[in-house]
Amino acid sequence: MDPSLTLNPLLLVSGLLFAIGLTGVLARRNLLIIFMCLELMLAAGNLTLVAFSRFHLVDGAPAYDAHVFVFFVITVAAAEVAVGLAIIIALFRSKKTTDVTEVTTMKY
Repeated sequence: MDPSLTLNPLLLVSGLLFAIGLTGVLARRNLLIIFMCLELMLAAGNLTLVAFSRFHLVDGAPAYDAHVFVFFVITVAAAEVAVGLAIIIALFRSKKTTDVTEVTTMKY
């Protein structure tokens, strides 16, 4: 890693990614776009974890504990994608729309 790189640019990128994701979740009505924005927010959180882990030194070497935690977060996100897409597909088949304003109940 470039020794001139500091923590601030990484946190700025992470904050921007999270803000874009949060804006997408709050502003959009399409379930697929909301779902992608949630994944973008998870990626921003992972970037923050890795950045803090990289700059936290233990005995002069970076502590890579958060990197292991990021792999668990990615695994849970993959399971979330599978379940979330299955729910979105089932909702689309029954309601014929992915607009969140059209879905008022979970009944068929």
